[in-house]
Amino acid sequence: MLEKLHEVERRFEEVESDYNNPDVMTNPRELQRLGKLRSELEPVVMRTREYRKALGDLAEAQELLEDPEMRELALSEIEPLKLRIDELEQQLRLMLVPKDPLDEKPVIVEIRPAAGGDEAALFAGELFRMYSRYAERRRWQVEVVDHEESGIGGLQKVVFNIDATGAYSQLKHESGVHRVQRVPATESQGRIHTSTVTVAVLPEAEEVDVDIDPKDLEISTFCSSSAGGQHMQKNETAIRIIHKPTGLVSTCQDERSQAQNKIKAMSVLRSKLLQMEIERAAAVRQGLRKGQIGTGDRSEKIRTYNFPDGRITDHRIKVTTHNLSAYLDGDIQEMLDALNQEEQARRLAEEEPVAA
Repeated sequence: MLEKLHEVERRFEEVESDYNNPDVMTNPRELQRLGKLRSELEPVVMRTREYRKALGDLAEAQELLEDPEMRELALSEIEPLKLRIDELEQQLRLMLVPKDPLDEKPVIVEIRPAAGGDEAALFAGELFRMYSRYAERRRWQVEVVDHEESGIGGLQKVVFNIDATGAYSQLKHESGVHRVQRVPATESQGRIHTSTVTVAVLPEAEEVDVDIDPKDLEISTFCSSSAGGQHMQKNETAIRIIHKPTGLVSTCQDERSQAQNKIKAMSVLRSKLLQMEIERAAAVRQGLRKGQIGTGDRSEKIRTYNFPDGRITDHRIKVTTHNLSAYLDGDIQEMLDALNQEEQARRLAEEEPVAA
């Protein structure tokens, strides 16, 4: 680990030198690149220097054990220093774990009801509101790409974009089957029903991330099905794009023009193709094939929302909270942090054999 920390310090000093170079000052793009790199390296360097000082202080305190007059003082300092060194070592190990290269990307989120009919459609709408409220708390802008309403006020599908740096790092663990247990408003016997909704969180892909051959695309237009009353568009402005090699379909009908809808539909398609490539690479590395959202069956779930008990349980990290109403109002950061901490711990465990 010390060798890695030394390399980070060396790189930081190089960046500092380049950052203060007069020639770089006149190059805004290079200045921005170096500034970003500097901000990423600086916390590791500051923690490294604190760690090195603590090691030095411990060595000095241990030397004082040989002095009868200083022994008691040294003993009082040694244990706290050892605890601090252990804490700093753990923090530095986590800092040295390679980051997910997609973490800084914006996201495209797709929510669909799965098992449960109308009740699942209603809960899909509630999950959309939950993520919208979370984005609002973060001052992130939510832009709907495509949506289809159900007849009772729920959603048959909603696709939306959050164009914010780091959105993927926060929301990527939301992909999967979300299960809800509650008594539906239409249930006369008071029985608890179980329904599911699938959520897919995709890193937004740029054109440079995914190469798409126009010959592989089948593009068609249709009339928007969105509510609009007398102002409903009668022109075929909605766009459907089929990627023939994979069968992936992307639609957009929430903009006023074909051109705008096509741009958004292509953005969603690129993100889906990028996600397929990510999963394929992961399957090769791990020797298994792992779907992102499953089939939507009730037995498959990442999280359960139990209304009678007012609790939410994430089954991957075995965490349960009892703040259901606040959670559905967007207060989800604590759960997201716990999921990210678990990912960091897993990545650290995977790195340990290499570091050794």
